[in-house]
Amino acid sequence: MRWRGINHVEFSVLKYEDSIAFYDRMFGWLGYTSFWTLDIGYRSTYYMARFPMPHSYIGFQPAQSGEKLDHGARAVGIHHTALWAKSRREVDAFHDDFLIPNGVSVTEAPAEYAVYSPGYYAVFFDDPINGIHWELAHIPRIPSPPAYLRWKRALRKAAAEGGQSPDDFMRPLPGKRD
Repeated sequence: MRWRGINHVEFSVLKYEDSIAFYDRMFGWLGYTSFWTLDIGYRSTYYMARFPMPHSYIGFQPAQSGEKLDHGARAVGIHHTALWAKSRREVDAFHDDFLIPNGVSVTEAPAEYAVYSPGYYAVFFDDPINGIHWELAHIPRIPSPPAYLRWKRALRKAAAEGGQSPDDFMRPLPGKRD
């Protein structure tokens, strides 16, 4: 079973040194470790939340072509990457103590997104150098009863607006034998 999720993701970035300086500050604030900087035919810097235990990590390497991304254009590619937050307080503090003082473009201020999951709380922002769209999200392990009720109402509303039933949101996938 793939309970861990993504192994790793790597981004090609403009102005590599400036990008790494930004990500060092951002991931440092969030308590990540930069576990390696390799130059093995290409240069790459990695960040991991729990080192050295096997866990997903995020890497950055110098781009060889391209320009700053515009997530609002919804071009082909990754729309955004969400990082785990420990709490709503961490989301708020990250917004107030890191994003705002560093002049980072906040596309959606901290808020509850009840339709995503009970108690889902997040902030969305853009990397100022590359335009990579990020989210810092907290999902409680055990949501409160009011959060659960807000989620159920939001799910029913979204389903009705889309002409669906909430039961339509999960769908079976073909298995190995299909």
